[in-house]
Amino acid sequence: MCGIVGWIDWKQDLTEQSRILDKMTKAVRHRGPDAEGVYLSKHAALGHRRLVVVDPEGGAQPMTRRRGDNSYTITYNGELYNTLELRRELEARKYTFLSRNSDTEVLLLAFMEWGEACLQRLNGIFAFAVWDEFNRSLFLARDRLGVKPLFYARQGESFLFASELKALLAHPAVKTEITKEGLAEILVMGPSRTPGQGIFKGIAELKPGHWLLYQRKGVRITKYWGLASKPHEDDLEMTAGKVRELLEDTVSRQLVADVGVCALLSGGLDSSALTALAAEVFRPAGRTPLHSLSVDYAENQDYFAISEFQPDADFAWAGRVAQSLGTVHRQITIDNQELADALFPAAWARDLPGMADIDSSLYLFCREIRKTATVALSGECADEVFGGYPWFYQQEAMDTPYFPWIRMLPERLRLLSPDAAAAIRPWDYITARYREALEEVPRIPGEEVFEARIREMSYLNITRFMPALLERKDRMSMAWGLEIRVPFSDHRLVEYAWNIPWQMKNWGGRSKGILRRALMDILPADVLQRPKSPYPRSHNPSYRQTVHSRFLKIVNDSSSPLLELVDINAVRSALTSSGSLFARPWFGQLMGETQYLAYLLQLDAWLRAYKVTIG
Repeated sequence: MCGIVGWIDWKQDLTEQSRILDKMTKAVRHRGPDAEGVYLSKHAALGHRRLVVVDPEGGAQPMTRRRGDNSYTITYNGELYNTLELRRELEARKYTFLSRNSDTEVLLLAFMEWGEACLQRLNGIFAFAVWDEFNRSLFLARDRLGVKPLFYARQGESFLFASELKALLAHPAVKTEITKEGLAEILVMGPSRTPGQGIFKGIAELKPGHWLLYQRKGVRITKYWGLASKPHEDDLEMTAGKVRELLEDTVSRQLVADVGVCALLSGGLDSSALTALAAEVFRPAGRTPLHSLSVDYAENQDYFAISEFQPDADFAWAGRVAQSLGTVHRQITIDNQELADALFPAAWARDLPGMADIDSSLYLFCREIRKTATVALSGECADEVFGGYPWFYQQEAMDTPYFPWIRMLPERLRLLSPDAAAAIRPWDYITARYREALEEVPRIPGEEVFEARIREMSYLNITRFMPALLERKDRMSMAWGLEIRVPFSDHRLVEYAWNIPWQMKNWGGRSKGILRRALMDILPADVLQRPKSPYPRSHNPSYRQTVHSRFLKIVNDSSSPLLELVDINAVRSALTSSGSLFARPWFGQLMGETQYLAYLLQLDAWLRAYKVTIG
């Protein structure tokens, strides 16, 4: 993976602005620690930081190819998994290649041949920009599910884009101001984010499955991909077989790399499935055994507590699966003090307050993975695609008139300061975002009421919750120059699973039943039947104590910007009267009281470090 930045300006001569482009490019150097490149012309400046994964010699960027009097220059972040097929098709059309097997060159020539129609041919994860020097036009595109990030901003005659917010903020024209809408995203929607929201004033996100064309006459944005609803015609056996076939093909494609590849293994269904399929690819290829890694926390086994969301611990299961599959397994143990210390580095990686220690633990986990591998497979997206989350099975969640992973909202909103609550009008805000999402759902006329509601829930999870997890995975991994691939986000698999009826998805009365059936011959029976257990959190009371003490220190600091947003007396009162702020997680499956206070710690540190102003 890589980091990309760019600047188009119709009035300034950008050949004289290399210092600013250099600053923007260096802001994403963690995404590409191996090489740096720039392209400068009068109206266009492109920057690139490269993480070498494929074709070390032939994939340098920005990359320029000429056709007649015109030149096209690309800066690209991502990975194409059908490079070979596209290359052969382009060679048949008389294109010649200068690199050995660079997907960057394949993508650039594909755009030169087919324009925006090339996007329909791509299998992969990507965010890229192509500057057409003759026509003075910039083309941006983002992959279908939004695995790779892309933000942009318009400032007068300047158009800016980058992989991360921090690179845009490195430009002197972009200010760290947030509007009331941005504040509502943080205090109500957070740590998730509405698609398209850039939080900072003037910054937007190019939505997944969209492309953007920028010319002198302005900006045009077009959606090129979306889920399509239709009756599912395959029977149970054909469906399970198709799911298995797609997974096998996807995993095989995503193991292609010129660097070390590993698998993240929790011992749950999703990660075990990918590890098993990857191990099968490794064996006949004569590679050394696949390496797998899992994560836990110091002394966690001594304090682990079963809950409705976390029925058991990963520790024994990961080892059990690794032994069964013959992987070289390593468990990484995170120190609880370091976990707390990493809260702000994790917020810096995301450029926003995030999932508290759920982020900081992944941040530290990725640091350790990067010491031995450059690419890793991870099991994100299976729960959204196959309906694995608890809220798919809880009537209360099904009936909730807002996003089911945003929990305990009345309790949370009572903790806001009166001024903040009045400014953002939280109930109006979340209701509007929820209705917008429901209006997008592609429906089947006459569909049975329950199936229609499940379709809504699936759409909400794929387009609203999954992006939050993909953003987390991208930022925490790329902070260390680690490329994580997510096979369950393959668009072919997502498209197929989208129309599988709930009774079949839930085969055997089990969550993700169709996936379990598709994997029956490659996983041990007990692993195949293991209940869902999310990414682990620390249960060690020392972590809770550290977060509480740091929170109290901040709220006793009269200069804290947090005091304008949170009713500290209400927080103290809730902690004193009940001993706990929330009866259940307030976001997702794991974020309880400690994570709420840690989120506020991140928010305080972010407001200070980024010098955020609220407009």
